Amino acid sequence: MSKRNSQSAKTAARERLRVEREREAKKAKVKRQLIVAGSIVGVLAIAGGAGYLIVQANQPSAWEAAEDAKLVKPANSSGENGTTVVVGKADAKKTLELYEDPRCPICATFEQGVGETIQKDVADGKYKVQFIGASFLDRNLTGEGSKNALSAMGAALNVSPEAFLAYKAALYSAEFHPAESQDTFKDDSYLIKVANSVEELKDNKKFQTAVENGTYDRWALEMSKKFDDSDVKGTPTLMMDGKKLTGADGQNAPMTAPEFTAAIDKALKA
Repeated sequence: MSKRNSQSAKTAARERLRVEREREAKKAKVKRQLIVAGSIVGVLAIAGGAGYLIVQANQPSAWEAAEDAKLVKPANSSGENGTTVVVGKADAKKTLELYEDPRCPICATFEQGVGETIQKDVADGKYKVQFIGASFLDRNLTGEGSKNALSAMGAALNVSPEAFLAYKAALYSAEFHPAESQDTFKDDSYLIKVANSVEELKDNKKFQTAVENGTYDRWALEMSKKFDDSDVKGTPTLMMDGKKLTGADGQNAPMTAPEFTAAIDKALKA
């Protein structure tokens, strides 16, 4: 081989090596750029996600928002905020005030033992009954079941007083009332399930929509405030003519039908 050919071969080899190095350098540069770009996108995504979480954390809860929502008063209610709920014949001379919290287990026991007697007495015109709902157990136990059940009861009251009483009885029934520690009533689907056991509310789309949309959430809060502003400290509490009705112990609400009838007959005669 001539020296010329040998030199040409070396030159060609060096040129191929240079081209290959440039190609590898360009690939490495593109890779670095992609890594940097990906890192920037990742940082932006993290920052954006953190920003989203901060915004969401600062959003008011549904019940906080309900405090500023338009007040919708159920039909068959009266008073400034629609929180006067009285059921019974207009010519009944006296009114029994009944204070209850939907999550209250003692209220459930009371309703299971005395509820039918009250409904019969009201139907017979013996007295009217005024319902005052509470939600202090949501604060004490944490949760929102009492408020949500009150809202659903507002939707039932909007259908009719009879639907309201029947639905209230169903909520407190042994079949549907949850343990005090369980916030079961927070779920709209469960409240609708209970309603389907009540003839007037079964598959009632207007009622169901009101429950799911929280139509009476603000009303439920107003009802809770009415309880909080009263002198009553616990549930169930029964009042007539400003006096507390008690059972045989002289302290607590009468928990059986005979005890209740004795207490109510005494109050009616006073």
